[in-house]
Amino acid sequence: MTDRLGILVRRLRTQAGLTQEQMAERSGVSVRTIRRLETGKAADHRLGTVNLLADALDLGAEDRRQLAAVLAPAHPSPIPLQGKVNGDSGGPFEPEPEPEPEFEVDRVLAGAAAELAREVGRRWQKEEEQRRVHDPFPLPVRWKRAPARLTDHAENIQRLPPGVRPEPMEPAGDLRSVAEAYRGIPSGRLVILGRAGSGKSIMAIRLVLDLLGGSGPDRSRRVPVIFGVGAWDATAVALRDWLVDLLLRDYPHLARRTPGGSTLAAALVDAGLILPVLDGFDEIAEGLRQEALEALNATSLPLVLTSRAGEYAEAVSAARAPLVWAAGIELAGLTPDDLSAYLSRTARPAAQDGRAPGGDGGEGGEALWDGVLEVLRSGKDPAGGRLAEVLSTPLMIALARTMYSEAPGRDPAELLDAGRFPTASSLEDHLLAGFVPTVYRPRVAERAATGDPDRDRRQDRRDRDRRRNWDPDRARHWLGHLAHHLVRLDRDRHDLAWWQIGESLPRSTRVLTVALVSALCVTVSDWAVVLLVAPITPGEALVQGVVVGPVGGLAFGCFYAAMAAFGGGSFAPSQVRLRLRGRTGGIGRRPVRTFADRFAAVVPGGFVTGIGCACAFALQRALYEGRSLTDPALVEALFINMLVLGLIFSSAAGLVFGLLAALETPLDVGSAATPAGLLSANRATVYRQVLVIVPVLTLAIALGGGLVVRLLAGVLGPLSWKLPEGLVIGAVGGLGGGLSYALCFTAWGQWLIFCRLLLPLTGKLPWSPEDFLDDAYRRGVLRRSGAVYQFRHVRLQHHLGHTYRRRQGNYTPATFPHTVPLASPGRSDR
Repeated sequence: MTDRLGILVRRLRTQAGLTQEQMAERSGVSVRTIRRLETGKAADHRLGTVNLLADALDLGAEDRRQLAAVLAPAHPSPIPLQGKVNGDSGGPFEPEPEPEPEFEVDRVLAGAAAELAREVGRRWQKEEEQRRVHDPFPLPVRWKRAPARLTDHAENIQRLPPGVRPEPMEPAGDLRSVAEAYRGIPSGRLVILGRAGSGKSIMAIRLVLDLLGGSGPDRSRRVPVIFGVGAWDATAVALRDWLVDLLLRDYPHLARRTPGGSTLAAALVDAGLILPVLDGFDEIAEGLRQEALEALNATSLPLVLTSRAGEYAEAVSAARAPLVWAAGIELAGLTPDDLSAYLSRTARPAAQDGRAPGGDGGEGGEALWDGVLEVLRSGKDPAGGRLAEVLSTPLMIALARTMYSEAPGRDPAELLDAGRFPTASSLEDHLLAGFVPTVYRPRVAERAATGDPDRDRRQDRRDRDRRRNWDPDRARHWLGHLAHHLVRLDRDRHDLAWWQIGESLPRSTRVLTVALVSALCVTVSDWAVVLLVAPITPGEALVQGVVVGPVGGLAFGCFYAAMAAFGGGSFAPSQVRLRLRGRTGGIGRRPVRTFADRFAAVVPGGFVTGIGCACAFALQRALYEGRSLTDPALVEALFINMLVLGLIFSSAAGLVFGLLAALETPLDVGSAATPAGLLSANRATVYRQVLVIVPVLTLAIALGGGLVVRLLAGVLGPLSWKLPEGLVIGAVGGLGGGLSYALCFTAWGQWLIFCRLLLPLTGKLPWSPEDFLDDAYRRGVLRRSGAVYQFRHVRLQHHLGHTYRRRQGNYTPATFPHTVPLASPGRSDR
């Protein structure tokens, strides 16, 4: 039966003029599955898979009966091969009550895709509400077909064979119809173009929500996921690997392993169950856009791409081809009539400055925006023309609304002052500069009234903690530092990740801080252990801690310096948590490989720590015995101890962290729904790691040291490692090493010492940076993109960064070549 089915499917595919890749694209079945079916390597076949292939080939009733006849021996019950017959809509697929074990992976992926779809929809629904897209109603963002030179041929977009005329695409539409237009694109590829602030990201969000909210034939089989593509370097990371990495960052629960051994994130991408919505192609570094476009053209993956038209056109010209198989739409500007309908309803009656109740629109007087809107509609005043040009994008309308409709005492008529604002660029600068002071104006929170005074007071306290009245100037300074932090000499970043904020400190400062913190951890650990269990005097214990601590800190500092030199020195938050009781949903089915990878990663650090410990012992002996550090016997003992202790500490660290890998399980789906959620989850993981590291590392050093000494005694001569002494050394190493690791070599630890301590001490961040970031998000200055923050718009980010550098006196165009401080409408930042 297997050979007959494969021969029949191959014949039908050949008759349809399709390659295996094209049929995989149409059906959603992987090329590997099709190849196994056609070559007879698959012993069993899911009915749903055959139905998908039949639909992709657009088979008639007779061909479907042939497939059913071939499948009949394996399925004694009647087989209703349903689907689209000659273009007619059929019924749903026949479900299999008891799937075969071979298709366990399919069941796992189906469940993971459904869970991911729910989480994506929940997150972006909340983000749309946070951006107030529907308050008072969505702006009428319209689109039209993009210029032909920026799209592929219609025949290619519709994947037609030669000689078949393409169907015309919808010529225009709006925010509500973009999902319908996308469903009508057979290739599944769409480019959304527009100028800065024209609403491309908002349209991408609406497209995702509409695709997720469809039902029946309108529901996408693939889960649309938004990726900020600006950070992608196509010359360093393949598209598939980059997508997997971001899925793991924003949805850590996808780190779970499938029965096949790969992560759920990788399996979903490989199975074609992810629809990448790549937002911000223009934010890719200028020198990398051509390579990025060529990399996208090397795949047949359905995707959606947003970009400013100018930057995309330059990449198309450089690559000598647009995004292949992709249709294109371009967003149009808003008209004065759109502004009239929208802005007049954003100024609520209670916000009308100094106007009494009663009357039309303005509630007893002229409405706030009436005078400005009348000038815009007339089209006769040059100042009105400039303002209409500026307010033709949703970004500038949102800034104007915030500054005038929602802030008392501001009159939008000042926007028509030609003396203050002679150009459209000066108007944009005014709106950008006034946004942060407006949203950070002091507010008096209303007191809750639940009838329970104690409960009301607790709620008031929580509300005050969550939404403080930050000083506007200080808030602008802190935000400017964060915007400046995102600037790199080689490129401009847009993802504000809390675990990377510490990189804004100079590398030398971070290395010195790690050395000092590690020295303090080792010193305190040595004092605590020695004073409790070792039979020595307090003075001797004090001297020992003073000697051991700095040497240990120097060892940790050198190791961190090497990491910072080669990898930047920042640590991504763990995608896992520890389960000290049992292990469900574990990280994988290959524990040996997981253990080996973790062992190899920590052995160098353990060896350096052992060397530092040997140096400390040598220095202690020199001080107490009055011997010179150049004494040959002391030097010989030092080198022997460096080797022995290096092996002891490195093997013990490898074993301990390998054990941690065995206890790891991926984060829950909701653990990293927000940056604060990921921070909280990482903090809990570090706490549990310390609880495991300290006792297990203590025993590993004490017991493993005896084994290493026995093995090396015949080679190096007489060596001494008594169990009581080993337990003391192990306890100091376990406690000091565990604390140093937690504070200096984890994402949460670096957040604590850099962002909660050093940056506030220097005035670059507030003392509660976590609350400040969350409050900035609630005020609309920042937005969330998975596990990271982003500025509301890149133009706002560049404006704040430029203002910060100008105030600090360290701005020169040569130093920051990738920032445009005051962008004009013709070449504005996205």
